[in-house]
Amino acid sequence: MKVKWIEDTDFLVGTKDKIYDVISIEKSWCRIIDDSEGAYLYPPECFDVVDRTGETRLRAEDRMRKYS
Repeated sequence: MKVKWIEDTDFLVGTKDKIYDVISIEKSWCRIIDDSEGAYLYPPECFDVVDRTGETRLRAEDRMRKYS
């Protein structure tokens, strides 16, 4: 799954509108390789789920409900 960071850009964390690959989902949080190049968990509120073309499909928060 791919997600788009929707929060403001935060140095070494996430860049607004950048698309990240989700490595895993743990208790509805998304583990991504962030801008620090580390694999960290972030809450679904930080993302929109996107399709292969980069178009927003739905809020990650809604999508992750099935994993909680």
